Amino acid sequence: MDTLTDNNTLKDNITARALYEVDFYQWAFHNADLLRQGRFTEIDLENIVEELEDMARSNKRELVNRLAVLIMYLLKFQYQAKRRRGSWITTIGNQRTAIKLLLEDSPSLMNNIDTVIAKGFTAAKRKFEKETGISARELPETCLYTFEQLMDYGFWPE
Repeated sequence: MDTLTDNNTLKDNITARALYEVDFYQWAFHNADLLRQGRFTEIDLENIVEELEDMARSNKRELVNRLAVLIMYLLKFQYQAKRRRGSWITTIGNQRTAIKLLLEDSPSLMNNIDTVIAKGFTAAKRKFEKETGISARELPETCLYTFEQLMDYGFWPE
């Protein structure tokens, strides 16, 4: 490369990095275009790596959050049998479906699923206490349900 090309590449690189701060949408499409063209030296590699890692963490957070909602409604179903609502059954089904779809797209989220369930259970207990007024101390220390039960459309705790 000659000096002029080196300077233009450096200028484009700085522009790509600066674009990340001011217009994420344009930054993403600009870098995707650079990748498609094979112009690897011009991409904003540092921010692309950061975004990819954040996407992976986001999927894991979504799994924990969906498990927390699912577990909380199963706890309500179990501990408030006289107050059961059709909407609870709908929410449980919706969460099971969303979790299955998420795991189909990212099966490696199953790694350490027991740890993920434990995090979801901790969050579910806080939500359960806030929503029902029943102390979370009345619940077990660990999740009552296995992953298989959580995902089984026919499973209803009694």
